[in-house]
This record gives sequence, structure tokens and C-alpha cells, in this order.
Amino acid sequence: MTKNLIIIGAGGFAREVAWLIEDINNKSAEWNLLGYVEEYEENIGKELNGYNILGTYQWIKENSNKEIYYVCAVADPHLKQRLCQKAEELGLKAAILIHPDVKISKYNEIGEGSIICAGCIITVNAKIGKHVMININSTVGHDAVIGNYTSVLPNVNISGNVTIGRNGYIGTNSAIINRINIGENVILGAGAIVTKDIPSNCTAVGVPAKPIKFNK
Repeated sequence: MTKNLIIIGAGGFAREVAWLIEDINNKSAEWNLLGYVEEYEENIGKELNGYNILGTYQWIKENSNKEIYYVCAVADPHLKQRLCQKAEELGLKAAILIHPDVKISKYNEIGEGSIICAGCIITVNAKIGKHVMININSTVGHDAVIGNYTSVLPNVNISGNVTIGRNGYIGTNSAIINRINIGENVILGAGAIVTKDIPSNCTAVGVPAKPIKFNK
């Protein structure tokens, strides 16, 4: 029996997640994708790649008598956190979406609401927090820890024993060598190579990556 699912957000990544769900269902029918929910009333009723924007969070309130799962397809970690907390206050359950071609060991922990896209490899004994996004063709090594709400963009390589704090934003094509600690609320620029620990609340870029500013 398929489970009802909505996508919170209606941007480009939300459309990619709809495609991911289609690929999951092509292998084994699991989800009944109802459509998208977002915060802007002016977009209600628009169709995105075959699925409608159902409404705002008011739509969730009006359908609170139904069992509905959700994922939040928003890359910005702080916005994602706010949207997820709002959904959970309204009684929605968070789904876990893993593309069928992901290579993933059974010795991993994947938090609720997390999305792992096509082409990724998650090796062994990694701990991936709640509402983490790991975008296409990224790798996560053994014993890595990725904090809640972190977004890992395409083609990122995270080596073994790396720790990334909550609300991270890990840029496209970046790489983190083994045994590195990255703090909370860190933005890592595209193509950065991390060879030393990165403190919390900063933006780091370059080869090797260094903080260029500290975020409030």
C-alpha cells in the first residue's frame, strides 16, 4: 500500500525530488506523491512536472485528518529547519528518501526526513542526521557524522571520520579529508578542499579552505 507524501518547497530541487520519488516507485511502489506545499499563495494550483502546488501550510491544516508524510526539498539549512518544524507541529511525519541506485551499507544511521540522491555512495557506520540532503554523485566515508539540516551539494567527497555540525551548507565539488571537524552553521564554498578543522558560524572557501567571514 502506497503512502501519501508531499514535498515542501517548489523550487528546482523540489522538482528533482519528485523525479527521485518516481524512480523509487518504478522499482517498488511506495509513495503516492500528492504534490507540493509552499508558503506563497500566488503559486497555488501551478503544475510542476506533472504535480500541482497544493497550497500553503493551510492545506496541511485542512488535511490533518489524513496520514501524510513529507520531505522538505529546500537547500538553505535554516529555512529548511523552520519549514520542517512547522510541518511537524501540524502532525506530518517525515519520510526518508534514498534513490534506488545509491550504494549504501546496512551499517549506517539515516535520520528522518533525509534525502539521498542518485549516484551517491554511503560506506559504513556513518551517522546522517535529520533532514539532511545529500545531492547527486556525492560520497560519505566510514564513521562520518553529518548534523541535522545540513545540505551537501552535488559531487562532494566527505572522507572517513569527518564530523559536520548542524545547518551546514557544503558546496558543489568540495572535498573534506579524513578526521576533519566542521562546526555548526558553516557554509563551505564550491570546490573547497578542507584540510584543517573549520570553526562554527563561518563561510570558508579555497584550496586549502579557510574562513573568510564569520556569520552572525
